[in-house]
Formats: sequence, C-alpha cells, structure tokens
Amino acid sequence: MDTSLLNEKQVAMKLGVSLACTRRWRVTGRGPRYLKLGASVRYRAEDVEAWLESCPSGGERAVEKEHAA
Repeated sequence: MDTSLLNEKQVAMKLGVSLACTRRWRVTGRGPRYLKLGASVRYRAEDVEAWLESCPSGGERAVEKEHAA
C-alpha cells in the first residue's frame, strides 16, 4: 500500500492543472479526497489515482458505442 502524501502543488503538477484549480475542486467537493493536517492539505497518492479512474472520459463512450453496433 502506497502511503505517500502529496501536497497541493504536487497534485496540481501530476494532474496538469493549476493550483487554483485543485483548490476550487476541493472547495466544491469535486476533486480527489484529501486530508487536513492542521492548516496543511495533503492527498494520498492512491486517492488521487482512484479519483482519476472515476473521472468520465470521452473515449469510453466511443468504445461502448463501437461494441453496441
């Protein structure tokens, strides 16, 4: 089990988005699960990966349509 913790900047870089975007996702409840350690925000690497897997993508629907035809 990977127990490494990532900070906001690391998550933003990993996802290729701005720091403001990761903060906005957190405030609106749309981003990966996170931990509050005092004033610090940290993300478990496995939570970020799980969140990524749960995100819809256009490719899946295209593949489903192909198989349905």
